Amino acid sequence: MSQEQQTGTGRNPLLIIGGFVLLGLAVALLLFGGDLFGRDEETAVTLPQVPAQSDSLQAGEISSSGPLAVGDVAYDFTLQDLDGNSVSLSDLHGRPVILNFWATWCGPCRIEMPELQATYEARQDDGLVILALDQQEQADIVREFFYGQMGLTFTPLLDSEGAVSDSYGANRVLPTTFFVNPAGEVTVIHRGPMTRSQIDGYLAETIPTG
Repeated sequence: MSQEQQTGTGRNPLLIIGGFVLLGLAVALLLFGGDLFGRDEETAVTLPQVPAQSDSLQAGEISSSGPLAVGDVAYDFTLQDLDGNSVSLSDLHGRPVILNFWATWCGPCRIEMPELQATYEARQDDGLVILALDQQEQADIVREFFYGQMGLTFTPLLDSEGAVSDSYGANRVLPTTFFVNPAGEVTVIHRGPMTRSQIDGYLAETIPTG
């Protein structure tokens, strides 16, 4: 009998071994499949639940529930200024507020700053407050730019973790500016740099007359 005939009619030891291997894998998948590939509870990404906000916010906290739109009440937040003092938006209720989200590395933000300064000097007697929320930079960098280079006199705040920017939806375009009337309602949302005439027009919608 030739070797070819023996191969065709006998049992190939390689096939036998391969069969046992496949059988073993099948049993392992049935018994331990969850451990081999990870159970759903272990591999799923679970988002942390947002804790209930207290009436008094700590620095870096924000009270929010979704994207802001014109006509909404602006979310309260508490951030620190360059001297370590906590500033809350709710403390400014009854006054018109400009919330400007910016960064020192943002070219359009730099161009816009003198426009905001001129507006502040002209309208601070109307109770106008401008809060410049810097995005995730060190205090010494902000201080040098804000006071040293630009000589600005309105209030810089440190959004160190970007939490307020994220909540307000200001994390995609810098600068982004929210105008808030004395009742705490958003009157204008502007993305990109503003001119003085634009700012004046927005303030006409924000500051009550008469």
